[in-house]
Amino acid sequence: MEPVSAPQVVGRFAPSPTGPLHHGSLVAALGSYALARRARGRWLMRIEDIDTPRVVPGMADRMLRTLEALGFEWDGPVLWQSACNDRYAAALDQLAAAGLIYPCGCSRRELQRVASAPLAADGGLIYPGTCRKGLAPGKRARAFRVRVDDAAVEFVDAIFGPQRERLAEGSGDFVLRRADGLFAYQLAVVVDDAASGVNQVVRGADLLPSTPRQIYLQQRLGYQTPAYAHLPLVTDRDGGKLSKRDAAVSIADGRDLVREGAALLVAALRFLGQQPPADLARAANRDVLAWACASFDLDRVSTRAAPFGLSAAPAT
Repeated sequence: MEPVSAPQVVGRFAPSPTGPLHHGSLVAALGSYALARRARGRWLMRIEDIDTPRVVPGMADRMLRTLEALGFEWDGPVLWQSACNDRYAAALDQLAAAGLIYPCGCSRRELQRVASAPLAADGGLIYPGTCRKGLAPGKRARAFRVRVDDAAVEFVDAIFGPQRERLAEGSGDFVLRRADGLFAYQLAVVVDDAASGVNQVVRGADLLPSTPRQIYLQQRLGYQTPAYAHLPLVTDRDGGKLSKRDAAVSIADGRDLVREGAALLVAALRFLGQQPPADLARAANRDVLAWACASFDLDRVSTRAAPFGLSAAPAT
C-alpha cells in the first residue's frame, strides 16, 4: 500500500480595505507567507471588502501594490469577498434548513441597555437570548443569529496553545446576517476559507477570540477546521492596538518600498522572534522573503504584544 501523503498546506492573507497596511498588517502578511511557503504550500490573497460602509475607495489596490513592492507573490487570482454573496447566502440557507438560525429584532442600543449583558473577549456584547424563542409582539426582524449550544469548542493554537470556550457563555448566539443586510465577518471568513481549501490560518491575536465561533460554524456546515496560529499584536507606543480606524501610519508612507522594504521585513521578522542576519536589512526584498521562507521558526514566536520598530529587539 502506498503511503498517504499529507494535504498541501494552503495559507492566506486577508486584509480589509478600511485603511492602509500598517506594521501589524505587515507582521501578519509575513508570518502567514513564511509558514505557508516553508511548508511548500500555496499562499492566497483575499480582500475582505464585505463591510462596504467601511471600505475606503482605492484602498484595496493600494494594499496590493504595497505587498507587490515588498516582494510578496500570491497564488491564483485575488478573491474579493464582495463578489461572493451568493456563496454566503447558500451557507445561510443550509444553516436555516437545519434549524440553526433565527431572526433577531434587537438593536445594539437595546442590548447595551441590558444591565446583565457582559462583554465578550473581543469587546462585543454577549447576546442574552432575547429573541431566541421568537420575536416579541411589534418587533421586526433586523438580523439573523445562529443558535449556539452548551458544548465547549476546543482547539490548539500553534502559538497560544490549548484554547477552550463555551460559546453560550462567551458570545451567545451571534449574528450571521446584519441589520443592514450584509453578511457578517464570522460567516464570510468560514465560507471563504472552506471554498478556497485553506487549511492553515495565520493571523493576528486580535482574531483569536473569533476562532471558537468560526470553528462552531465550520462544524455545523460540515467543513474541515484549519490549523490556527495567532501572531502577537503590534501595539502603539502606549501599548494600545494599532487600528486602521485610528489612522495608523501606513508602511508605504514616505518610503520607497522597493529600496527600503528589506529593513521593514527584517524588523518584522525580529518582532516575530526570528534572527535574520543583519546584512539582510540591506538586501533585496526577495532575499529577505527567501530567508524567511527557508528559516522561519514558529517556536521562536512570542505571545506578547509589543510596539514595532526598525531597531526593536524581538518580542520575548
